[in-house]
Order: sequence, then structure tokens, then C-alpha cells
Amino acid sequence: MRNSVYAVLFSAFLALPATAQEGQIQDTIQSQIDALQADDFARAFTFASPSIKSLFGTAENFGAMVRNGYPMVYRPAEVEMQDLREIAGNLWQRVRVVDQSGTAYYLDYMMIETAEGWQINAVQLLPAPEVGA
Repeated sequence: MRNSVYAVLFSAFLALPATAQEGQIQDTIQSQIDALQADDFARAFTFASPSIKSLFGTAENFGAMVRNGYPMVYRPAEVEMQDLREIAGNLWQRVRVVDQSGTAYYLDYMMIETAEGWQINAVQLLPAPEVGA
């Protein structure tokens, strides 16, 4: 019994860092989406990690990538933050986005903490979940 209690407490302790950062991480993602919706690519680019900034070089290039590669994020009808998970030492925020036509998408945002705060280091479009019969 004592070992079970310790295991539960230890698991809760391990979850604290991710949970403590959840609001800041979600705010970062939502702020980038808000900037994209306003066509403020310069502001949206500030939420990208140094490696993403290096990859795209300019806010205009970044904006073009989002418009062409992630149109559901560029003009979402609905955004829902889901679970924050730690995978292999990285924090991944799951986000459900519904586009203007009503199609739902699930994306995973890999987040890193920098001197400027939490930044987006990668975004993965996930396969659509299976719908039960």
C-alpha cells in the first residue's frame, strides 16, 4: 500500500512541471494563431523558436509557409487546447482546430522555453482520429 501511495505521489510530482507551464504554453500558441488571423506575420514569427526563425529567415516566408501548409491554423473557425504531454523530454501541446468548412484537425506543437519565454519549435499535423461505429 505504501509503495502505491509513493508511486502516485511521484507520478503527480513528475507531472507538475508540464502542468505548471500549461497556461503559458497555451497562451503562446493562441497568441500566434491570433497574430496569423490578423495577418500580422511579424508578430506571429516572434512565437517561433530560434531554429524555426533560422529555417524560414523572414516573417514573410514564415507566413507563406503557414498559409500554404497549415491553412486550418491560418484561418481557424475554432481552436481547442487539449492535453500537454512530455515525450522524450520534450513538451507537446495537442490542439484541435476546426477550419472554415467544419473539418477538424489535430496538431501537436512542440514547445521549448527560451530567454524570450515559451516558443514553438515544431508543429505536426496528426492523422484524423478513428470514428467509432
